[in-house]
Amino acid sequence: MAGKPILGHLLDQLLDTTIDEAVIVVGSQKGSQIVEYATEAYGTRLDLSFPEQTVPRGLGHGVYQARDAVGDEPMLVVLGDMLFVEGYDPFITAHRSAGADVTIGVHEVDDPTRYGVVELGDGWAISHLVEKPADPPSNYAISGLYGIEDSPALFAALESLITDDDRGTGGEFQLTDAFQRLVADGRDVRAHPVSDWYDCGRAEPLLEVNRVLLDRRSVDDSQGDDGTLVIPPVDIGRDVVIESSIVGPYASVDHGTTIINSIVRDSIVGRNVDLDGVNIERSLLGDDATISDDPATLNVGSNGSLEL
Repeated sequence: MAGKPILGHLLDQLLDTTIDEAVIVVGSQKGSQIVEYATEAYGTRLDLSFPEQTVPRGLGHGVYQARDAVGDEPMLVVLGDMLFVEGYDPFITAHRSAGADVTIGVHEVDDPTRYGVVELGDGWAISHLVEKPADPPSNYAISGLYGIEDSPALFAALESLITDDDRGTGGEFQLTDAFQRLVADGRDVRAHPVSDWYDCGRAEPLLEVNRVLLDRRSVDDSQGDDGTLVIPPVDIGRDVVIESSIVGPYASVDHGTTIINSIVRDSIVGRNVDLDGVNIERSLLGDDATISDDPATLNVGSNGSLEL
C-alpha cells in the first residue's frame, strides 16, 4: 500500500513521535516475515522486540504477551490493521493533557456492531465498554488506539481474564473486557475522538487510505513508446515490467510484477504478480497471483491464479 506494508506506515508514524521502542506481537504463521521486514527496515531507528502469540486466543491475549517487554512503562497500543493518516502525536498529546489512566481512541460509525463500543458518562469519561454488541450503547467504536499510563494495571486485568477463563466475544480474551475491568475498579478511562481512522482489515478502507497516501505524492505522467501510460498518483516497485498498459491513477504495484496489455487503476497489486489482458479497478491482488483475461473487481490472495 503506497510503497510499503501497513506495518511500515505504522512504524513510520512512531518515528514521528518521541517513542523510541516498539514491541510487535507476532503470530506463528507469518511471524518470521514480520521480524525480518521490521528489523531490516527499522532496526537501526527503533528498539524492537517481538514476543510471540503462539495460539490465537484474542486481542487481549495478544497484548498480554507484551508484558515482559513493556514492564512498568507507559505504552501506546496500536492495532496492526488500523491506520491513522495524521499520525499519533495528536492522540498522545490529548492523552497526556487529560491525565487519565487510559485514553481510548473512538470514532462514530454507522454500524458499531462490528467493533468494541464505548458508552460515555460525563464529558468523555467512559462508563462502560462492550465488544461487538448486538445492541450497541452508542455509535462510538473503539478505533484501535490506546494510551496506557499504568501498564501493569492493564496487564493485571488481562491476567485475571485469562486466569478466570473469562472469554468474551468469539470465545476469545478481549482487550475491551480488560478495560471494562479497569472501569469497574474505578480507574479513569476516557475516550478521545479520532477522525482520520482507517480500518485496513477491510478492502474498501484499504483502497481509500491507499488513495489518501498516494495523493501526497507529486509525480508527472509518463508514456512509453508502446503506448504504455502511467497516470499518477501511483507507486511502482522495483523490477516491474509494464507493456502496452495503463497504470493509475491510484495504483500501488509491488516489486517484480508484470503488467501486459492491461489497465490497472485504484488497486493494490502485490509482489511478483502476473497480469495479462485484464482491466481491474478497486481491487486487491496478493503476492504471486496470476490473472488473465478480463475480470472487473477482485480480491485475490497470495499465490492465487485466475483465468477468465
